[in-house]
Amino acid sequence: MCGRFTITVTIGLPERFGVTRTEVQIEPRYNIAPSQPVPVIILEEDARLITEMVWGLVPHWARDPATTRRPINARCESLAERPSFRDPLRYTRCLVPANGFYEWKKSGKKTDPYYFHRKDNRLMAIAGLYDTWKATDGSRLRTFTIITTEPNSLVSSYHDRMPALLLEEDENRWLEPGWIPDETLRELLKPYPAGLLEAYPVSRRVNDPSSEGEDLVRRIPDGTLPV
Repeated sequence: MCGRFTITVTIGLPERFGVTRTEVQIEPRYNIAPSQPVPVIILEEDARLITEMVWGLVPHWARDPATTRRPINARCESLAERPSFRDPLRYTRCLVPANGFYEWKKSGKKTDPYYFHRKDNRLMAIAGLYDTWKATDGSRLRTFTIITTEPNSLVSSYHDRMPALLLEEDENRWLEPGWIPDETLRELLKPYPAGLLEAYPVSRRVNDPSSEGEDLVRRIPDGTLPV
């Protein structure tokens, strides 16, 4: 699964993703967790827009968001089979900008967090789906989920899933609405090249969703116990 990620580089983010309009001010985030508002990129009137959505998908047909299960992840292998994901897969796909993500590995009786990011620290895009729930008073709730795929050779030592990071040349195809053939879908959502990423241990402070700060992505020196 993918339960935490970061947006540590914000300067140049709109240019990196070809965004023409921004509805929110983007600040560095070092511990983005489910249920939090997150900047995502969508295609609106043939232009890329950065807007804010809550992490945890509420389908447009849900009766009440308060009692609806809100999946934070969607397995790429079963997207077309799940009612919550079927329409978003065809009509409302999004890019979730990220510099890295966290995974946890069991070490004795404890579980230690590790940070995964590109070796060159370049921004990446996670494939996502979003939906818009409308209340009877006309208010709207926009939410999203992150797609996961099989792990690459690096991530597989820590977890059996990883976020579906898109290759840069595939981002435009993912944003364009419309049906994607199964073969193309598998190609787009394949594991990200392991050679582009690195992983290292970080502080257990990241376990607390309220924790924030640059120190969360700081590498713990070899032989030092996480704190």
